[in-house]
Amino acid sequence: MQNTRIVITGVGLTSPIGNTLAEMRTNLLAGRSNIVNIDMRYMGTVHAGVCDYDARKYQSRRELRHSTRAGSVAIYCSHEAVQDCGIDWDGLDKARVGVYLGTTEHGNVETENEVYNISKFDYDVRYWSHHHNPRTVANNPAGEVTMNLGITGPHYTIGAACAAGNAGLIQAVQMLRLGEVDFALAGGVSESIHTFGIFAGFKSQGALAHHEDSNRASRPFDQARNGIVVSEGGAIYTLERLEDAQARGAKIYGEIVGYHINSDATDAVLPNAERQVECMNAALKKAGLQAKDIDIVSTHATSTPAGDLQECQAVRSVFPVEQCPTTRVNNAKSYIGHAMGAAGALELAANLPSFEDSQIHPTINVENLDPGCDTGNLVLNEPETRAEGIRTILNNSFGMLGINSCLIVQKWQG
Repeated sequence: MQNTRIVITGVGLTSPIGNTLAEMRTNLLAGRSNIVNIDMRYMGTVHAGVCDYDARKYQSRRELRHSTRAGSVAIYCSHEAVQDCGIDWDGLDKARVGVYLGTTEHGNVETENEVYNISKFDYDVRYWSHHHNPRTVANNPAGEVTMNLGITGPHYTIGAACAAGNAGLIQAVQMLRLGEVDFALAGGVSESIHTFGIFAGFKSQGALAHHEDSNRASRPFDQARNGIVVSEGGAIYTLERLEDAQARGAKIYGEIVGYHINSDATDAVLPNAERQVECMNAALKKAGLQAKDIDIVSTHATSTPAGDLQECQAVRSVFPVEQCPTTRVNNAKSYIGHAMGAAGALELAANLPSFEDSQIHPTINVENLDPGCDTGNLVLNEPETRAEGIRTILNNSFGMLGINSCLIVQKWQG
């Protein structure tokens, strides 16, 4: 079943710039970011991408007290995706539904918060939450979705650093092709802004963004970029086999035609452009496409000086302007910051509407383009309209410990 065609039929998301695909898209095309300042214990004021969704829409107050933020985000996005895809949920065999969610960090957030809480009681563990263990197990976000939605099929929370959003989607594609499930909820979620550790870690590395205007702090490719804006969020998709989606007359957002995951095996933090090139080329080969066939390259670029340079070097190698004159390169982190485990899934959502509106959202906040980041085909500060339409998106998502992921989605023209 390796040639089975897999399509996207529903999208549910929450991001700093919107809680629906339409709202997010409107802000992307208008160039509106939403990065705010929050007070982080031990650190003071930091920039962050914060989501404002209705957590009570699908969970009671009691359920939220037991839940994690990542679980809450996952539940919200999953419900929204199921509703969006229009499937008869009550009539669906829940044992044939799989949940595959990528995340960067989980468990450390809850433990950190519990340690902080008992510090106020002289570290008396009687004040430690008895909900701690189920909150911190690695499968928590996906597991919370299964309990909330009554899903009895397999669930995995996939730890793939900041490549996790793509990894969740790739896992779902594979499980559908293997015949293990008939319907999948897949993507990525992040609760990163609720831990001081991740902020402190990036700051100690000299990789935490700072700017007098929080909305300009995340600025990939800009000469003055100085680090990451940490964000929360989630994007979850419903995936189905093409024949199943067609049989029920589902709306099809796009077809996943290629993907690849590889490892740098060189450094825990610094990216490797050569391995990124190999990852993109392998995804293109699986999709049966040439580089010139790609209309949009959605970059992972995090606004760090070294990371952006390495990826742009890789993009120039795979998509040289001379051979790929219609390929364009953009970035969504300039609007929402770095949503870690949700980054790849949210950045795919940022570009997915291009199939319908034929527009390419820009990278914003680029006042002085770093010559080392000039790929020759960047869309900067203003959207670009493509009269002939958009047909293919290549979505890059890379992470620490040298994990690289690439996903290719094609417009469905049934």
